Amino acid sequence: MNHQTDQAENGVMTLPQCANADGQLPSCAPLANPYVPFQQTGADLYTASCALIRGTLFPGLDLPYGGQENTQEKLATASVELQQMGFALQELALYLDTHAEDTEAAQLFNQYVELYQQAIEQYQQGNGPLTLMDAAANGTYDWLAGPWPWEYRKER
Repeated sequence: MNHQTDQAENGVMTLPQCANADGQLPSCAPLANPYVPFQQTGADLYTASCALIRGTLFPGLDLPYGGQENTQEKLATASVELQQMGFALQELALYLDTHAEDTEAAQLFNQYVELYQQAIEQYQQGNGPLTLMDAAANGTYDWLAGPWPWEYRKER
């Protein structure tokens, strides 16, 4: 794309259209202006577990710093599942801040809300209350009922 020609024709400089999953600065991007990739409507998504590892829910925004890619899998624990669901929710909320008309993303957000609530319940069943607001949910205040994180012993 010739930016000078395009600018002369309509008086407005347009940026090049980039593919959804390029994950890199396009060679035709103007160097004098900062270029920040953003999510496209209908973009492909990572799974919640992959998103937590990669640092984004959107493959098109996956720009590893210095070419270093996070690929190490997380353990399958209730805590990690809670982190995955919370991260996916936050990513979708940020996306919906700029793409409020995307009904498909809003539906996915609602699905993740349900999954997040299930993950909280699963975590609390095995580990006790997650927040102070949940400490008296069963009628007694059990926030101080251990074990505390430093009281867990490594199994041998």
